[in-house]
Amino acid sequence: MAKARNLTQKIIAQHLVTGKMNPGNEIGLRIDQTLTQDATGTMAYLQFEAIGIPRVRTELSVSYVDHNTLQTGFRNPDDHRYLRTIAGKYGIVFSPAGTGICHQLHLENFAKPGKTLIGSDSHTPTAGGVGSLAIGAGGLSVALAMAGEAYMLPMPKVVRVNLTGALTGWASAKDVILHLLGLLTVKGGVGKVMEFTGPGVATLTVPERATITNMGAELGATASIFPSDGQTKKFLSRMGRPEDFVAMAADPKAAYDEEVEIDLSSLEPLAAAPHMPDRMVRIKDLDGMQVDQAAIGSCTNSSYTDLKATAEILKGKRINPATDLLIAPGSKQVLKLLTAEGLLDPLLDAGARILECACGPCIGIGGSPVSKGVCARTFNRNFEGRSGTQDAQVYLVSPQTAAQAALNGKFTDPATWGTPPKKAELPKRVPSIRQIFVFPPTDGADVEILRGPNIVALERFTGFNGKIEGAIALKVGDNITTDHIMPAGAAIMALRSNIPAISEHVFTKVDPEFVSRIRALGGGFILGGENYGQGSSREHAALAPRHLGVRAVIVKSLARIHRANLVNFGILPLLLVNKDDYETLAQGARLTIPASDIKPGKPIDLLVEGGAKIAVTNDLTAKELEIIQSGGLLNTVRLS
Repeated sequence: MAKARNLTQKIIAQHLVTGKMNPGNEIGLRIDQTLTQDATGTMAYLQFEAIGIPRVRTELSVSYVDHNTLQTGFRNPDDHRYLRTIAGKYGIVFSPAGTGICHQLHLENFAKPGKTLIGSDSHTPTAGGVGSLAIGAGGLSVALAMAGEAYMLPMPKVVRVNLTGALTGWASAKDVILHLLGLLTVKGGVGKVMEFTGPGVATLTVPERATITNMGAELGATASIFPSDGQTKKFLSRMGRPEDFVAMAADPKAAYDEEVEIDLSSLEPLAAAPHMPDRMVRIKDLDGMQVDQAAIGSCTNSSYTDLKATAEILKGKRINPATDLLIAPGSKQVLKLLTAEGLLDPLLDAGARILECACGPCIGIGGSPVSKGVCARTFNRNFEGRSGTQDAQVYLVSPQTAAQAALNGKFTDPATWGTPPKKAELPKRVPSIRQIFVFPPTDGADVEILRGPNIVALERFTGFNGKIEGAIALKVGDNITTDHIMPAGAAIMALRSNIPAISEHVFTKVDPEFVSRIRALGGGFILGGENYGQGSSREHAALAPRHLGVRAVIVKSLARIHRANLVNFGILPLLLVNKDDYETLAQGARLTIPASDIKPGKPIDLLVEGGAKIAVTNDLTAKELEIIQSGGLLNTVRLS
């Protein structure tokens, strides 16, 4: 009799190319679908071009434009033109600016149960709401998947999140994931897939499930996934894709590496307090706190059902004049549904600002709050300065909570909110927007790729032999995010296809002198604490430091995607054996790394100027070490 498997193991087994399914072992997966967004896509497609094949080898690859949609100069529109032409040449579906946010659009139009998906955005696991095994990755990993190469990763542990009961009152799907973050912290999911099971699953619609899987990224999880069941069938049918439904679930006696229990009926409205998604507080404990801005949208909470609930709360009312309310529908399909059902009027009449169907304020592109402003945002991240205002105090909340905060001008006890609106359901007839997508020609050989002057050719990095000498150019603490390393915002993100230009902004929000210092040093090392590199998948947080001469990061622990990006661009990720040694090392200390002595998974001693030794280790495979020694993954890849 075949061994009982959980859903994650079933999908991995169906796509396994190399390796064994033992937690921690390196495995290679065949990838069915890929997605990119424009902030990471230009670099991913420059890398794909460098690989040198005539067409993508996936079942489906989609290029979305949703981040850099603010066109204040030539850079962003030039990048969009490049993305459109590269899609036509290589067989990629193109989603123009304003069509919507990649994860909402992919859920509506392309995500399928049982398929593997990797995307150059950390919130790609949103598609786990329909039963896809969806994983965020760096752009180079996505480029290789489009070329038909297996996606390499450590076999994750699988955590059973058993849901019982049903949400009641004003509690929402956002409160489920905020509760889980409060339990497990922002590094509690590293190396794991969160698989949702139990009788409570059936009570959650696909949009609710997608909110939960989206923010699984904040746990550091490799992926989050729900079974494909009656709710999935209903969603796909109403999206006009009934043929994409396949029932999928864990075997009845499947084993899991860990288990977590959540009683949905016990949950209440929650918030993540500044400046980390796991700082869980109850809304009733914030009662009376002034709210200067509320924002509803992002890839977490911009669905039709989210905005219908918002419209019903605001109907016939006016927001507090001292509070700004921003609303960004997740897709033009969502906007068409709201319009068709007369749900746009309550939002407009209440005083809300309707923004473009794009990421916008979530990444600091427009919609920045006032100085020291308190914000109630339905987004997935509240890192310091990410909103575009460095001293803003951002609370992550549900759409229902954000709407109430906008009406009252402050957080209030949910006990005073009255009767919650009935759970929104998708209508049986949902308007399609598939005609907006640009599908590629059968043969793209004659398509000309158009490049603007801001698109700079890829740099090839050299490898190393012998020893690496340098100084600690920067010492940082725990939970350093990729926003700390490579800030977002309109001005900086417009430089994503120009590594020399964007490198001028590395760590500027942490230490404005970092770039000039590491240049004066001629390169060097970064010393960090726990969970270094958490957050966005942006490979620029590895690529730009490598351009500046960073050769190694020495940390207590690393986030999954950033670790992979460091390897891809030839930066050594080293782990302190004795974490107390972090305290003994100072910025400016000169070190020697005996790089030629490094062996996969084995400790070595770093030599500190003055005679001290610091033990470090690594969790590299032999292949990863070879990649770093050669100067990065592109130097090792030649496909025909």
